[in-house]
Amino acid sequence: MHQPITGYHQDDEGHWVAQLACGHNQHVRHDPPLVCRPWVMTEAGRAGMVGQVLDCLKCDSGEPIDGRPER
Repeated sequence: MHQPITGYHQDDEGHWVAQLACGHNQHVRHDPPLVCRPWVMTEAGRAGMVGQVLDCLKCDSGEPIDGRPER
C-alpha cells in the first residue's frame, strides 16, 4: 500500500527512518550501488521528499503501527 512520508527520525545506529502517514516506519538508506537515495543525506533532500509515497509492506501484511521516538 502506498503511504506518504510525514517526517523522519534516526534509529540508534544513525540511519534515517521515514515516518509514514499510516503510522509505520521505513528505513530510507543511501547505500549505493544497492540503494541510491542521495536525497536522504541532506536536510533539504529529506524535506523535499515529505509527501512522497513509499510502498508500505507493513500495511500490506496488516502489522500494527510502529512506535515513534519522543522529541
